Amino acid sequence: MAQARRSLIDLDSTPYYHCISRCVRRAFLAGFDKYSGQNFEHRRAWLVERFKLLSQVFAIDIAAYAVMSNHYHLVLRVDRDRASNWSKDEEKN
Repeated sequence: MAQARRSLIDLDSTPYYHCISRCVRRAFLAGFDKYSGQNFEHRRAWLVERFKLLSQVFAIDIAAYAVMSNHYHLVLRVDRDRASNWSKDEEKN
């Protein structure tokens, strides 16, 4: 049964979270794909820029990241102080 996020995440215990996203079916996220012969290295910069943008929009700081050929890792810190300063309108948007 699904649980509410508020019951899964306890910022008093730790504000840091290790998040992983992985490609399926041998798809390449970044780097050279020896099966197709294509180079997807340009995607690495796209992801880094997207991480930076999203960390500015949400109350999250990026402590560390690694973009691999078929997955990436993010170590995120929830910035409770920044979120507590948001207005009700900012929370909705």
